[in-house]
Amino acid sequence: MRHPRSPHPPSPDRSAELRRRFAEEARSERPDLATLCLLVGAEADGSLDEAGLDAAQMELDRLAGQLPFRPGSPSAWAAALRDLLGERYGFHGVAADYQRLESSLLHEVLRRWRGLPIMLSVVWLEVARRAGAPVYGVALPGHFVVGFGAESGPEEGRVLADPFDGGRLLSGNDAEVLVAGVTGAALRPSMLEPAAPLEVVSRILNNIRAWAAARPERSDVGLWALDLALLLPAHAARLRYERARLLVQRGEFSAGAGELEAYAEVVGAVDEAVAEQVRGEARTARAMLN
Repeated sequence: MRHPRSPHPPSPDRSAELRRRFAEEARSERPDLATLCLLVGAEADGSLDEAGLDAAQMELDRLAGQLPFRPGSPSAWAAALRDLLGERYGFHGVAADYQRLESSLLHEVLRRWRGLPIMLSVVWLEVARRAGAPVYGVALPGHFVVGFGAESGPEEGRVLADPFDGGRLLSGNDAEVLVAGVTGAALRPSMLEPAAPLEVVSRILNNIRAWAAARPERSDVGLWALDLALLLPAHAARLRYERARLLVQRGEFSAGAGELEAYAEVVGAVDEAVAEQVRGEARTARAMLN
């Protein structure tokens, strides 16, 4: 599962196949989180071939096999995951991980034992799920964590863990501090709702797009992350506008103008003023062709 440190994109044919599989998995009755995350990784890293995809899945299986058999309560499951992944293997995150694209790629997180909070949470979720734990993701604003216990019903007995901090078990006050540190606002019960697999993948792709947006020379990464986000069954229409503008920024003026015009047609049914603004952007892009 070791790959070159400077990932190159897959071939066009390989990329088309990966996107077909990504769309198919995302639209399945029960989308598989690990599979979707690994397909994202393969779109980023052309060296991640079929053997590499299989190896990553087998690594998650291997880790799950090292957990104690049915630890018991949610807190016991959380402690078992912390002991195995956080302490024995050292999965955790540091501030510098936010500056690295591989921190958002599951196969690299499994290799490095480092990553963003949401990707480390994916490792926790997938290892725990394979072992039969009652586990779910919790999309706190700016800091993804993992919950153990029943996804619905009374909150008593549910336990939160922070994989970015090695699986540290969180008290209610700890979660409030995390949210306040990011948003300055109070923790609301809705923030503790389980995150569905496609919500997790959407947030991962948002992180990749944000990483690329801060690095104009990596607009190629932003483009494929947008393309994958647009393959998710539910996505914001504004993503199409974002993609069109990115094409213009990349110097693909004709394609960008065409997509701006198409977006203007859609948004015009709701807000003609916005549509006219977008048409103006399209005219400017076409003028740059001359």
